[in-house]
Amino acid sequence: MLIRGAKTVDYPQLREVYLASRRQSFHWLNSDDMNLYDFDENTWEEKIFLAEENNKILGFILLYVTDRFIHLLFVHPEATGQGAGDLLLKHAIKVLGTPVTLICVSDNHNVLTFYQKRGWKAVVEEGGPGERYWVFVYDGT
Repeated sequence: MLIRGAKTVDYPQLREVYLASRRQSFHWLNSDDMNLYDFDENTWEEKIFLAEENNKILGFILLYVTDRFIHLLFVHPEATGQGAGDLLLKHAIKVLGTPVTLICVSDNHNVLTFYQKRGWKAVVEEGGPGERYWVFVYDGT
């Protein structure tokens, strides 16, 4: 599996990964309101890395480098459990250094567990009703 920086030519596949993953995982949202171009609206001025195997994008991660913040991490539902998410997280930590922060929607229980198993610490839960999320920190210890 290859981790590399995203290029404009990758956007059609990245949009597909984002839409498929959100439709499967974001059970609290109406999937009919989601579309391919949500990716473009939600990935503005960020560094994007992707996980690729046999010219197929399995997942991606978006970084705000100056803030040491991971904005998004998504893996296509068909690629779940193949290690793409783990490799992308490790790459992000390598790029950003530590400490690194991210947020995760409180209702996304599988992903909360994913981060905790990899040493991320849930620091505080924030947000209003229906928009709760956990702030996670990884400090390398």
